[in-house]
Parts: sequence; C-alpha cells; structure tokens
Amino acid sequence: MDHLACFTPGDLQSHPAPDLARFRWRLLAQGDSWFSTADDKIKAHANLLQEMVYKDPTCAVNCAGKGGALSHLVDLESAPDFVRLLSSPEAPPWDGVLLSMGGNDLISAAQTPAHQADGERVPLHLRLLRHQTEWGAPSTGVARYFSEPGWATYSEYLRTNVRHLLTLRDQGASVGKPVFMHCYAVPMPRPAGAEDVGLGQSGPWLYPALKAYALPAADWAAVSRLMVFHLALLLKSMAADKEQFPGLHVFDSTTVPLAPATPGSSGSSGDWHNEIHLNHSGCFKIARAWSEHVEAVLNGVKTVEPVSKRRS
Repeated sequence: MDHLACFTPGDLQSHPAPDLARFRWRLLAQGDSWFSTADDKIKAHANLLQEMVYKDPTCAVNCAGKGGALSHLVDLESAPDFVRLLSSPEAPPWDGVLLSMGGNDLISAAQTPAHQADGERVPLHLRLLRHQTEWGAPSTGVARYFSEPGWATYSEYLRTNVRHLLTLRDQGASVGKPVFMHCYAVPMPRPAGAEDVGLGQSGPWLYPALKAYALPAADWAAVSRLMVFHLALLLKSMAADKEQFPGLHVFDSTTVPLAPATPGSSGSSGDWHNEIHLNHSGCFKIARAWSEHVEAVLNGVKTVEPVSKRRS
C-alpha cells in the first residue's frame, strides 16, 4: 500500500513537471479545510488526503492549497485552478475527482440566527434551527428543534451546486469520470475553537449557535447527529440518483467508528482536534476507509452518461 502522492496546480507548471503517467490512477482534488495543505492546519488537524493509501500508485493534484479552503460550494467560482483543470478540454484527463464539500455550508446554515439585527424573525426556510417559541412536541425528540423548511432550502442548494460541478466535469477531458464525496463525522458541540488565527474562522462553530437558540445542553450531541445524518442521507440519495447525478459516489463517513470528544472539553479530545476538525488519528481512520471505497470504484468503474447528454 502506498500513500497518495499529492501535487499542486503549480507543480504541473514547474520544470520538470511531475510525471503523472507513472501513476495508475490520477485524481483531481478540491475541498474545505479537511484537504488544506496550510502548514498550521496540517500540524493541527491533519489533512485527509495525506492519510489515503492505495494498492496501485495513485496521485492527486490538490487545488485546496495553502490559502483559504472553500467555505461554500459556490466558492468554486473563485477556484480558477480547479475549474480549469476540471473543465478545460486541454487539461489532463483525470480518473476521478475527490471532493470534501458541504460541511461548511451545513455549519453556516446552523449558525443562521432566529432574528435579524432589526429584530425581525428570519423565516424558517432560511435557517436550520427553530426558536424556542417554534419548538415542536417533546414526543418528536430533537427533531422538534429542526427546521424542515430550512433543510429543504439547504438540500436544493446542495443538489444544484453538485449538478453544476458534474456539468463542469463533462465539459473537459474527464467527461463521465467518477466524482467522490465523503459524508462528515458527527462532531460534539463544545467550546473548542481553532488555536491559531491562521486556521481561518476561530470557532467554536456549533457550540455558540446551539447556545443562542437556547437548546438544552443535554440534547446538543443528538442535534449534531441529526444534522450530520441528514446530510449523509442527502448525499447518498444524490449518488443513488444516476439520472441527475451520473458518476457521483458517496462514502458514508458516519459508519467509521471514531472516539468522540468529551462534552465541555476545550482542546483536542478523542479523534477530534477541535469542535469540527479531526486530529491525525481521526483523519487516519476515515481516510483509510475512504481509500478502499475509492479504489474499489476505480477498479470497476464504467463510463457514465454525461450530464449534458442525459435525457431531461
């Protein structure tokens, strides 16, 4: 088993450029902080790509880079290297695309407050959590805090953006090749933010949002689980829809056993570096399992019908 060899878009322009032909599988990667190569991020909570291993020599050109990783799927518009390498007919033909996306969008949706600055109530379809006056019946469990109209909005946003990404794939030399996404692990809402401002948003992320909504602390872990499992079910339903999402493959990270963080802890705990980022042991566990999933698809993959050619 060999570790995934990672290059940057800049490496492709160097002299001499890396010889991608010596690898059995050549992948293009883009994503959030789980893929970032910034030194402070790697030291703090690792990089999922670093922990991936394959039986056959495999490389990835990682467009997440050392700068700001994607915080939203729509940020693809500001990721010119990735869009060019994915959609340009002159770009190298990739055997697959690795994506780490959707988690930051979920966090942002959960952080949307119940009221605007002027005190006006934010409509339920624009947020994921319910104000205390909107809670459902206790018999519904933690679902009583969850905004189904808001989830419908988020779901359509995610579906639209992933369809757009598949369309970009089908504009280039990698038309119809598999696109791999992972689900996310279930974080423990706790006061554990990033320790270095270089990590970007300092956090914590879910912890203040759940406090602002006055959700009972005893239910925080279950609320986090509900949101992450909703996302996992959404991604898997998209992958199962071969007409709308041809070539999309989703790995369910929620099935990987992880050591949870201790409630109320403020530092690295269990397999978590902070509230929403895994530490090296957590990355190791998910990356090894995802590697097997990716390689199995690559070894048995068949060309899929491009989005642009599917019947409406």
